[in-house]
Amino acid sequence: MRFLPDAEQRAFTGVLDALLTAADTPAVVREWGRGEHARGRALWARLGKAGVFGLAVPQEYGGAGRRPVELALAFVELGRHAVPGPLVETVAAAVLLDAPPYAGRFLPGLAAGEEAATVAPPGGPALDGDAAALRLALTPGGLYLAKPGPVRASLDPARRLTPLAPDGAPLLTAPPCERALGWARLAVAAQALGVGLALLDRTVRYVGQRTQFGVPVGSFQAVKHRLADAKTALEFARPLVLGAAVSMRPADVAAAKLRACEAAYTTARTALHLHGAIGYTAEYDLSLWLTKARALRTAWGTPEECRALVLADALGEVAP
Repeated sequence: MRFLPDAEQRAFTGVLDALLTAADTPAVVREWGRGEHARGRALWARLGKAGVFGLAVPQEYGGAGRRPVELALAFVELGRHAVPGPLVETVAAAVLLDAPPYAGRFLPGLAAGEEAATVAPPGGPALDGDAAALRLALTPGGLYLAKPGPVRASLDPARRLTPLAPDGAPLLTAPPCERALGWARLAVAAQALGVGLALLDRTVRYVGQRTQFGVPVGSFQAVKHRLADAKTALEFARPLVLGAAVSMRPADVAAAKLRACEAAYTTARTALHLHGAIGYTAEYDLSLWLTKARALRTAWGTPEECRALVLADALGEVAP
C-alpha cells in the first residue's frame, strides 16, 4: 500500500525542514553533547510552537489531539536533521500522564514546548535527565517523579544518559505503559527512518564528488549496488512506519521499529564504508547521524524484543 501525505501534511513537514535547516542543527547537537543546552532549548521551543509535541497531547490540554500519522512525519524530519534531546521521551511522558489531575498540570507545558520530559524505564537510565524539566521513573510500583543521578556518556554523545531515582509517592499506580510504549516505538521508528534518509543523501553527494582513477566513485558499479540496497531498505521501511501510525497496533509498531532501525543501521554501515577514513572522525558531520542510527536501534525495544512481538502476533498469541 502507498501512503501519500496530503497537502496539509506536506506543508507541515516543509515548515519543519525549513526551520531545522536554518537552525544549524549540527552545531546544536555538538553543544548539547557538551552539556550546553541553551541553543537546544531555544530550538525545542520553536518546535513546540510549530506544533510537534502537541501531536501527542489531547486538544483539551493545549495539543492538536492525538495524531500519530503527523507525529511520524514530524519525527522523520527530526531524524533527518539529527535534532538532539529527549524527543521520544517527551512523547512517552505525554501519553503516560494523560489522566487527571496530572494531565492538566503537565501536558500544556509539554505541548507548547515550554518543558522537555524524560522517562526512565524499569532498571534503565533516562535520556538527558540533566536537560529535562520533568523527570519520570517507571517502576513495577507505578510512575514517579524522579531525582537525577550523575550524567553518563553513551555511544551517541548527544544522547546523555541519566539514572533516575523515584522521589516521593507514585503519581500513578497503573500508568498506560503499553500505550506509551507504542507511541515511543513509533517515534523511534520515524526518527530512525529520517536518520537513514539523511545518511543516504549525504553519501550519495559524497561519492558524486570524490574521484578515483579520474572518475567519481559513485560511478562504480559496486558503489551503486551498496547505495541501491540502502535505498531499497529505507523505502520498504517507510510504508511500515506510516502504516503503523494508521493502525497503532503493537505488532505493527514493533515491525515498523524493527525494519526502520535496521534500515538506518544498514545505511549507516554503507555510509561509513563509502566515506572511508573521514567517516570515522567525530569532527565530520556524518558522525552525528552514524552514532544516532546505532543508538536508536535498541531504544525503546531491542530488535529481538520487536521481532518476538511480531512473531507472537503472527501466531495469534497477542490480543489485537
